[in-house]
Amino acid sequence: MSSSSVRSVARANDTVPTPRRGPGRPPNPIIEHPAPLWDRVAPPRDFAGALDAEMKRHGDTAWGLHKALAVKAASVDRTTIKAWRTNAKGPETTASLKAVDLIEARYQLPPGYLRSRIGPGRAVSGHSLPHLSPSERRRLAWHLPDDFGRRTRAEQTAIVDWVQANILTGGTAYHRYHAAISKHRFAFRFDHLLEGGRRSYATPRVQPEFVPPARLEAEMADLLRFKTRTLTEVGFQRSGVWGVETASQKLEHLGLFFGALAAPRDSITAGHGVARDKLSFALLISPTVWDWYVQWRETRRGFFTGWESEMLLLAAALTRTQTGWLHQSAGLASVLEPVEGLITAQDVERIRADWDGACETVHRHTLARAREIQRVARVHRDPFEPLLPVLDASSPVGEYRKITQEILARMPDARRHPQGAAECVRSFLMLRLGLHLGLRQKNLRQLLVRPRGCPHSSERELERLKRGELRWNEREAGWEVFIPCAAFKNAHSAYFAKRPFRLLLPDLDDLYVWIDAWLATHRPRLLNGAEDPGTFFIKTVKRTSRDPAYNQQTFYEAWRLTIQRYGIHNPWTGKGAIKGLLPHGPHSVRDVLATHILKHTGSYEQASYAIQDTAATVADHYGRFLPQDKAALAAQVLNQVWAANPDG
Repeated sequence: MSSSSVRSVARANDTVPTPRRGPGRPPNPIIEHPAPLWDRVAPPRDFAGALDAEMKRHGDTAWGLHKALAVKAASVDRTTIKAWRTNAKGPETTASLKAVDLIEARYQLPPGYLRSRIGPGRAVSGHSLPHLSPSERRRLAWHLPDDFGRRTRAEQTAIVDWVQANILTGGTAYHRYHAAISKHRFAFRFDHLLEGGRRSYATPRVQPEFVPPARLEAEMADLLRFKTRTLTEVGFQRSGVWGVETASQKLEHLGLFFGALAAPRDSITAGHGVARDKLSFALLISPTVWDWYVQWRETRRGFFTGWESEMLLLAAALTRTQTGWLHQSAGLASVLEPVEGLITAQDVERIRADWDGACETVHRHTLARAREIQRVARVHRDPFEPLLPVLDASSPVGEYRKITQEILARMPDARRHPQGAAECVRSFLMLRLGLHLGLRQKNLRQLLVRPRGCPHSSERELERLKRGELRWNEREAGWEVFIPCAAFKNAHSAYFAKRPFRLLLPDLDDLYVWIDAWLATHRPRLLNGAEDPGTFFIKTVKRTSRDPAYNQQTFYEAWRLTIQRYGIHNPWTGKGAIKGLLPHGPHSVRDVLATHILKHTGSYEQASYAIQDTAATVADHYGRFLPQDKAALAAQVLNQVWAANPDG
């Protein structure tokens, strides 16, 4: 190597920088368990306060705590720690809870010292459930324990199975059956006909196979007009009118009927495979079609129920002489075509030749079949089964009230989770008003509201709307519920005697406080700037759902979700008020009220007052709960003799 090369190498070696300490104080070493600077006194009850107190007591900053947690591979940053410390947010994921456990270990706190102070009312996300869909994971999240990820695989499986069986699907044989068949839909959708009669079409929510053929849809629209219009068309006669709820039910039932006929034979539904262009109401004139349908339903379910009998009675009503819609629609005979296995060419010719006679034949046939099925029909959905732990209690209302207390106990912090808190208040008021009023779902769902200081709606206007109203009564200084009798399903019942229903709500257990808070703060928050439907209860308005008004299905789901979260006791999480309770809808609260009064008075008549019905109806539906309670009531009277002092 030349001398110049040696010098260049030497210069290169001289330019290698030597490590040097930067300006400022060197960083403090990470201490795994810093010693406390003073003893703990009166620890705060909330998570933010307890975390802040422990960080100060151990001389930690958000920066220092973050560095210490990073060494333990905790995925939480400094800003999150600052937010926790100021109550701007809280731990809501499995990774966050792991960081909380590491903080407890760092400060040598008792296990659960910080965890137990995390506010209730929020589900922990981030559980590892790769075999489930995202929607299933979201539904499960609320019902899984916080330490789910630390449990054994066998325990995790047992927890998921229990939640799915007892909370999500309902636990009863009927709900398991319904959950299974609901995965394979087949019914045509006619519900749009109630929304101004617009033409149906495929949407992301309605698949093409569920859109009815144009001719069938037109016939359904004609039937709907016949049964719902104030005045019938010239030349037609009818017996009875369908209200909106009844019409919606009949559209659904007939959608199932035609959907079953059209479903392919080799599908899971195992329908009859009738071509879409052959579907018509004219098929209802064939007794063979009705026999196939009720037998198909029996095969599908395993036995007959009252549902099949009701469908046959509908067919009988449509074919009744003079007032039946089919009997008066002889023009349908022209579109009737042979269907393999159901209607032959000879059947078509016979029906076309004598439409009135064919209607009379199917009328007699369906009435006879209905009587035969009623004799052997079984109850598949026992409405009392989900409620048995409540109905068997000595005080059913007191037992059900525990759910409202659980809702308030698990309400999230309104400052951090305003929407969650508003939804809790809504759930609380749904159950409270249900327990005070005993209304059917429709009347409770459609209840209008007039805030304090606003004029009341007139009785005539409410009669026209067929809705009730919650309004402030200045004279009696209380919240009053006023419902015209026309709004009730049993408007012509002797209970009403053509008079409106009026009840002053009691100001018990802070009911008025929560009503005022709902109207002033929580309801506007859920409305989120959308057009106000005027009802007391509204849905949460989101980007994907701008309609705040409840319908029958969404109100049922809201009530059922409340029971799933706060009513059913979950042994894995400790959440839920009542052991053995199963999911149910708003109509069940009427069962609670009627049974409670029967147990305490033994009077069918007094029980009927609580649910706006007659004593005969109560005796028919709730008699099973009374015999032992009658004996208990009689024993109370007789026992007074033995308890009395014989010398007194």
